[in-house]
This record gives sequence, structure tokens and C-alpha cells, in this order.
Amino acid sequence: MVDTRHFVVIGANAAGLKAASKARRRDPNMRITVLHKGHFISYAACGLPYYVSGKVSRQDALYSNLLGVPRTPQFFKKMKGLEILTHHEVTSIDRNDRRVAGRNHETGEDFSFEYDELLIATGAQAIVPRIPGADLKNIHTLQTIEDSEVLRRLVGKGKKGVIVGGGFIGLEAAEALVERGVETTLVEKADQIMLALDYEMSVIVKRHLEDKGVTVSTSDAVLEFKGDDLGNLKQVVTEKTTLDADFAVLGIGVKPNVALAREAGLEIGLTGAIKVDERMQTSDRNIYAAGDCVEMRHLVCDKPVFVPLGSTANKQGRVVGINVTGGRETFPGVLGTLIFKTFDMNVGRTGLTEKDARAMGYDVETVIVPAHDRSHYYPNAKLIATKLVAEKKTGRLLGAQVVGMGDADKRTDIFAALINMKATAEALGNVDLAYAPPYSSPIGPALTAINVLRNKLSGDARGISPMAVRRKLEAHEDFVFLDVRNQNEYDDIHIEESVLIPLGQLRERMGELPKDKEIITFCKISLRGYEACKILEAGGFKDTKFMDGGVFTWPFELVT
Repeated sequence: MVDTRHFVVIGANAAGLKAASKARRRDPNMRITVLHKGHFISYAACGLPYYVSGKVSRQDALYSNLLGVPRTPQFFKKMKGLEILTHHEVTSIDRNDRRVAGRNHETGEDFSFEYDELLIATGAQAIVPRIPGADLKNIHTLQTIEDSEVLRRLVGKGKKGVIVGGGFIGLEAAEALVERGVETTLVEKADQIMLALDYEMSVIVKRHLEDKGVTVSTSDAVLEFKGDDLGNLKQVVTEKTTLDADFAVLGIGVKPNVALAREAGLEIGLTGAIKVDERMQTSDRNIYAAGDCVEMRHLVCDKPVFVPLGSTANKQGRVVGINVTGGRETFPGVLGTLIFKTFDMNVGRTGLTEKDARAMGYDVETVIVPAHDRSHYYPNAKLIATKLVAEKKTGRLLGAQVVGMGDADKRTDIFAALINMKATAEALGNVDLAYAPPYSSPIGPALTAINVLRNKLSGDARGISPMAVRRKLEAHEDFVFLDVRNQNEYDDIHIEESVLIPLGQLRERMGELPKDKEIITFCKISLRGYEACKILEAGGFKDTKFMDGGVFTWPFELVT
């Protein structure tokens, strides 16, 4: 019997076309129609900054397959039997008659289609702040191919650009502008860039941006955009200064496109995105939603979250494609796992940050452990800093952040897998990970961080975070802040309030230290700091701690 059901998809990017393609593979006879408001379909939005920078030289590379064939409506028609109608904007959903209606913007004609199952994959839209002058020329977001084309023409050597927002869109845009010779300033309203990271980890990224020539201004809100007589952007006025600017990039973030769903009476979740169940069904069992327009469940805290990522959109689209063809597939939720590159630095995060975990009521233990991404003697070995967040009572791993010049991606993925398994630190110490000098040290950064966490949880090691040390300094607490690096390291860079006794001299000079005071030790990465604690403990010192991460992750001012 020929299948006469009609599956209608609104949106022809990651979630929509993944669902349509999966449905076609499972049911060759189903009628499938994809309606798309814009011109370009199935394009790599995450690659847009690299097109602006010139790393990706051709626009069509962003919407071509592995063989270089552009993924056009004709391609999907020929290869997958899908009917994709571009410039078709759906403006209403009639749930009673199971019909969508809208306007063909190429012809100006109205259209309507009946459906048996409907997928809303309308994605998200860039946030444009309500700031005076935001409608001036040369102020752009970076979300579509059209956006990237405009910015690619605007940028150039000698130009001045301002980026508003310090999330990963803003940071990737900063790299693109600097590589094109633009004098670049990034303005962030919060007290840190990258709110997806804890403060001390974000500072590592901030310093790298500054080393690469980006001026970063945090705790600084844009108040006004000023233009010239022709309506072109001329200046950006912030709380702290006025910046000359030839153009500005808005990287504040995105919000889900839910107007169509809301007008149809579908339930909207607490995050402002469309509420769906594990099968990606909305409050109407005949309507699914997937991708950047939907709310999902966080697998650690079991709370609704809005985490728009291309990887998630593809997974959800696959679930929809299976379910509209009779399957029973589910999408359990996300960990908020992300990875991105800014210049030479890699930044990964999964699960909860310390800030988020504490806000949710978790009693947590944390570690910050810098280590080389491969054997230290192997060429091009580079440092990465790993921060782990675990529940004190159970040892359950709640979150991880990995930042540095080395390979952060595979470590982020390792932690994502472990957190997904609800694994505890004690159970993780002997995970059998691959080792060879070109890829890792014998224990490796991931297991090294886990072992430090195990030591802290068991009481074998006593550490303290850089943030806690800073609070002690600001409160003028009476303790010894002991740097155990060598003299030449200290002369090169040090923390002002510290005193120096190199580790190799500590056994002979520990008599210079008071046994009745707290002593906090550190070095470059606090490996020697931990050794110093053990030496002092053996010498009868009762109150010793090492500072997590050492100088490498100290997020405050350093003396150079």
C-alpha cells in the first residue's frame, strides 16, 4: 500500500533537513515538503566567521557536501527525493485542519499545505539590543550567509570594528576581524567574557585575546551608536569611553523563533523556547519541534535549558525523522557541551560551571589542573587547564572546563561522556584511555585532573581556588602566600602579595615560615605547590594548602 501521509517541515537547515532526510531513508514513499523562508539552505552557520576571515575562501563551501556539490533544493530533490521550496514563509498553522499557510516571497502568491505530521524547525534569531542608533548602517549580526557576505566586504586593514558581546560568537568574530587587519575592540556588559565559563577560566581566554591585539572591555555596556550625516555608524558610546568605529558586530546571543508556535497555541517553555517531550513532540501530538527553537532538559540538574547548537539540532532532527515514520526514538537532553577556537586557544565546556552548580544548591569540590596535552618532551606539547566540578557528598562529576593552546576537544568529550554516565571521581581514576607520547602523557590531563579531585575529596590534598585566595587578600587575612618557583621565574612574573622560597630550598628554609599561620603554596601550575604542601606537612606544619592552577590560572593582576 502506497504511503499517502504528508510530512511538512518548516525550516531547511540542520534540524529540518536532518529530519526530512532521515524520514525519507526510512520511508521512500512518504510525501515530504520542506518550506524555507530564506534563499540559502543547509549551510554551516558555525563556519561563517571563517568565511569572514578568509580561512574559508568560497561562499559555496559553506553549503556544499564532502564532494564539493552545493546542497541546493535541486540536490535534495535529485539525491533524496525531497521537495524544498525556498522563499516560502509560513505565517500560520491551523491545528484543527492540519494546514499551514504563508506567502511565496518570489512570486507574491499565497500558499497552503495540509499535513499529517508537522515539524517546526524555525531556529533562532540574533538578538539586536534596544540601543539608540542600533538601526544605523554598518551594524550587523553574524548569523546568516548574507550577514557574512556583508561583513566580508566591510572588513579590511586599517578599519576599526567594535564587537558587542563576549560570547563565543563575539570571540570568533574577533579573530576574523583581527586576521583581516581590523583594529578590534570587544565590549562586554558582564564582568567577564564567556559566561559559559567560570571567571578564572574566562580570564585565560581574555588574556589570549589581548595578546592577539583585541582590546577587551568588560563591565562596560554600550549606551549609544552614533552615525554620520549619511546614516553610517561613526562611534560607539559605552559606559567607559567613546570608540570610533567603521562598523560593529552584534554578538550578544540568539533567541528562539517561537512566534509561529505561540500563535498556533503551542506550549512555550520556561526558557522562552518551544516545549517538547523526549520524542520531540509539542503539546500537539501531530506537531514536532527541533533545533534552535526548542527547550531541552539538562542531564545534570534536570532543569529546562535553551542551548542552541548545531550538533544538538542534528540529533533532534534524526529523532523526529524516525518518529514520524513509526519509530519510538527519544532525545534525553543535553549537557551544554561546547567547543570553540579563538586564535590559537581552544575552549571547551560541558555540564555545570561552579557558579551554576552553587546557585542550584550543590555543595561542590573543584580543582583546576594545568597539564601538557601530550608528553612534555614531545614537539609542540602545549598546556591546557582543566577545571572539574564535583558534588562533595557523592563525588559525582557535575561539570568540566578545558582551556588552553593544546588539544582541549578530546578532553572535553571525555568528560562529557563521563558526566553523561553519572560517574563519580572514585570510579574514574582507572579509566583506560589511550596513551602514546604524541597524544598524551602517561596519565594524561583528564585523569590527572580526576586524580587531583580524588585526592581532595578523600582529604589527601587540601587545595584552595584562586578566587578564594583573592578574597583572603582583600580581607587582609594573616596568612603566608608562598611562591615555590625558581628565582628567574619569579623575576619574570609574580603575584605581588607572595613571598618566594624555591621548592629546592624549602626543606632547608622552612624554619623561616611560621607554623601558627595558614600557608598557601603555588608555582606555575601548582604541581610544585602540592609537593611543597607535603614537605611542610612532614615538617610539622598543620595548616597548608596549595592554590589550584598556580600562576597559569591566576585571574588577577600580575607583576611583570
